[in-house]
Amino acid sequence: MTRLLTDEEIERQLGDLPGWTRDGDTIRASFEAPEFLTCIALVQEVGAAAEAMDHHPDIDIRWRTVSFALSTHSEGGLTQMDVELAHQISQEAARKGATASA
Repeated sequence: MTRLLTDEEIERQLGDLPGWTRDGDTIRASFEAPEFLTCIALVQEVGAAAEAMDHHPDIDIRWRTVSFALSTHSEGGLTQMDVELAHQISQEAARKGATASA
């Protein structure tokens, strides 16, 4: 079982995650990719990482923009798993040439 992060822990860790914002019990980010197929490739990589962690994000693809929402539903809020997956998503997005968008 993973413990919920405190508000202070969440804000501090979001400082290391450019483009990620808190929305209640969820952290969110969107990334704009050079082309649609890059978004698909990013989702495939994130899917593999999420499956390995057994922690699955909500994903929305709109042409060249892919958005991720993370929350640990079983705990009712944000945990370290969300932060770790957010780091993996950001790293993979950067490798694919996708940039955080507002």
